[in-house]
Amino acid sequence: MAGNPRNGRPYRRLVAQIKAMGAPCCYCGHDIDPTLDPRHPLSFTLEHLIPLSKGGSLLDPANARSAHRRCNSARGNRSAPAQQRASRRW
Repeated sequence: MAGNPRNGRPYRRLVAQIKAMGAPCCYCGHDIDPTLDPRHPLSFTLEHLIPLSKGGSLLDPANARSAHRRCNSARGNRSAPAQQRASRRW
C-alpha cells in the first residue's frame, strides 16, 4: 500500500523551494513568517491553485503558491479566483 504522497521527498522539496522564495500570501498579500509553528494560523502552507480534489497536480510548481494556513483553509477546495490579490510589498 502506498503512503501519503505529501510525506515524500518530491513534495517536501517543492514546499522548501516555494517557502525559500519568501513570497507573500497569495490571498491577503501579507508576509509569511517562516519561523512560526506549523500549527499557527499565520504559518506557511502550500496552496494549490487547482485543488487536488478537483484534479490539480500535487507536484506541479505552476499549481503551487505560498499562503497563510488561515487563508488557505478559508478557501477550502473552491477553485482559485480569476485574479489573485496584488502583493502588498511596495
